[in-house]
Amino acid sequence: MPEALKSYVRYVDALNHRVGRVAMYLIFPMAGILLYATISRAVFGIPVNWVLETSQFILSAYYLLGGAYSMQLDSHVRMDLFYGRLSPRNKAVTDAFTILFVLFYLGVLLLGGISSTNYAITFGQKNYSAWAPPLWPIKIFMTAGIFLMLLQSISSLIKDIAIVRGKPIA
Repeated sequence: MPEALKSYVRYVDALNHRVGRVAMYLIFPMAGILLYATISRAVFGIPVNWVLETSQFILSAYYLLGGAYSMQLDSHVRMDLFYGRLSPRNKAVTDAFTILFVLFYLGVLLLGGISSTNYAITFGQKNYSAWAPPLWPIKIFMTAGIFLMLLQSISSLIKDIAIVRGKPIA
């Protein structure tokens, strides 16, 4: 493999590792917000209308920014009947073929995410609720997460091709 591709794989893997490790900790602010809402309502009888949307936004950032990290660790859910029995080379061939569909899907999703984020920023789009938070922050996280997954998918494709060629990238 050319050194440029190896460098790309190392850089993208390192970037997604860092982003994924940071994203893991988003579960704590979300839990804190939900705990605050529970105590606020149960103890003081004061409902807070922003909690549900805020926790949904944090959860969305959590899984979108962590998606590339999950892909990198190969820890995503996979249902297989035959895949587990394949040799590492045949797994790489299968992965290299199927990742092409993922790349297409993520490319289309990224274009939609960019368009949606641009719309939210340009027109000040707000959620239709009593709290009416602006949607551009979560749409930026959404688009960034999709972009990182696209980069990680390309990295995975490069690594699979290297395995098929018999020269895996460490």
